[in-house]
Amino acid sequence: MPSTEPVHVIGGGLAGSEAAWQLGSRGIPVVLHEMRPVKRTAAHETDRLAELVCSNTLGSKMPHTAPGIFKRELEQLGSLIVAAGRASHVPAGGALAVDREVFADVITNSLTGLGCVEIRREEVTELPPETVRTLIATGPLTSEALTTQLKVITGDDDLYFYDAIAPIVNAETVDMENAFWGNRYEDASESDGDYLNLPMDKEQYEAFLDALLTAEQVPSKNFEKEKFFQGCQPIEAMAGKGRESLRFGPMKPVGLTNPRTGRWAWAVVQLRRETAHGAAMNMVGFQTKLRYGAQTAVFRMIPGLAEAEFLRLGSVHRNTFINTPRLLDRGLRAVARPSVSFAGQIIGCEGYTESSAMGLWAALNIVAEREGRTLDPPPIGTMFGGLLDYLANAEPKGFQPMNVNFGLLPADTMRVKKKDKKARRIHRGEQAVELFTRWAREQGVARTDGALPQPAAS
Repeated sequence: MPSTEPVHVIGGGLAGSEAAWQLGSRGIPVVLHEMRPVKRTAAHETDRLAELVCSNTLGSKMPHTAPGIFKRELEQLGSLIVAAGRASHVPAGGALAVDREVFADVITNSLTGLGCVEIRREEVTELPPETVRTLIATGPLTSEALTTQLKVITGDDDLYFYDAIAPIVNAETVDMENAFWGNRYEDASESDGDYLNLPMDKEQYEAFLDALLTAEQVPSKNFEKEKFFQGCQPIEAMAGKGRESLRFGPMKPVGLTNPRTGRWAWAVVQLRRETAHGAAMNMVGFQTKLRYGAQTAVFRMIPGLAEAEFLRLGSVHRNTFINTPRLLDRGLRAVARPSVSFAGQIIGCEGYTESSAMGLWAALNIVAEREGRTLDPPPIGTMFGGLLDYLANAEPKGFQPMNVNFGLLPADTMRVKKKDKKARRIHRGEQAVELFTRWAREQGVARTDGALPQPAAS
C-alpha cells in the first residue's frame, strides 16, 4: 500500500521549492525545511523561498539556445520555477530576467497555498532516520553541520567550487552623458533596449585593466584550493588570462552600436535591470572577489560610474557539491541510502533552471515510487535527458558541475554555413521539445496547461 507519510524536503531554494510543488500539487504531503531566517547564509538577504542570489536571470529564453530549449521542456512538466519566471519577468533582451522580489513571492505564495505543504523555519543539522523519505536540496550553501552529516552518504569525498556574485548599482546614480540603452545587434532607433551600455575607449580600458589586475582581493582560506566554475569566474580571474580576454568576454563591444558615434566602442560594460522598475542594475559578468574598498575604487573608473551608488558589492562564497556519478542512481537517490534523494546545485549542476529541474526530477521519481512504478529518464536528444545522462555517466574522478548546452545533444551530422546556424539550432530545439513532449506523455508526467501550476484537487 502506498505510503501516506510526508516527504521531508530540506532546503527552500529553487530545487527544494520545485520539488515541494511537484509533490504537494499531486496531493503528497510535504514538510519543507528552510533554515532562513533562523540561520542566515553569506549570500541571501531575505527569508523568502527560492531567493535568487548570483543573478536575476534564469538564462536565455531564445529558441536557438540550450537554456531556451530547456525551459520549453520544463514547461511540459508544469515547472513552478519557469512559470514564476514568466510571471515576474523584467526586460533583458533575450534573457528571462526576473524581479527578484516578485519571483520569490510567487513561489512562496504558491507553496503556502498548498494545504499539504508544511513549511518549517529551522536548521536541519542531522540526517532524518532511514525510515523517513527525504530529499536534500540544500544547494551550494549547505550548512557546515549538515555537510558533516552528509559524509555518512558521501564518504570521504570533499568536492567544492567557489561562486562569485556581481555588484548591483543604483541606476539613478549612473552618469548618462556617454551611456546608451541597447541590445546587441539591434537598431538603436527601433528600441531603447534592455541593457544600459557604458562604452570605453582603448585608453580607458587599459587603465581599468591595470587597476583591476593589481587590486586587493579577499584571500582564500589556507586549507582550501580555489576551484571556480567556468561560468561564474571572477572578473579579475578572467582578466588575468590576457589583456584582451575581457574584450572577448563580458566587456565584448561587438554588436553594440553607440548611437552618438555610430560605431562600436573598444570595450563595453553592460548593466541589466534587477527589478521591474529598473532602479537596481546588475553589472553583467562582473562577479568578483575584490575587497569592498577595491571594488568601489576600480569600478568607479568605468565611464558613467564615477559617482555610482553600489546597492550590493560582489562577493565569493564556497559552494558544496557531491560526486553524483558515483553516489546517486538515475532517480537521484543515494545508492548507499535510497530513502534519501538529492537535488539542485549540490548534485553538480550549475544554473538556476538546471538546479530547479533536478528538484523536479527527484520529485517525479518519488511520486513514481509511491505509485509502485519506475520512470525512464528523458531520452538522449533532449536537453533534460542530456544533463541527466552527464550527471549519471560523467567520469567520477575530477567530476565538475555542468550547465545545459548543445554539447549534451548527439553530435549534429549536418554542416551548415554560419549564417544558417541559428535556424539550424532552432530546428534542433524543435526536435528536442517534440521528443521530450512525447516522452512526458508516455511516462504520464506531462502538465501542459500553459499557466502557473495549480494545486491538485483534494
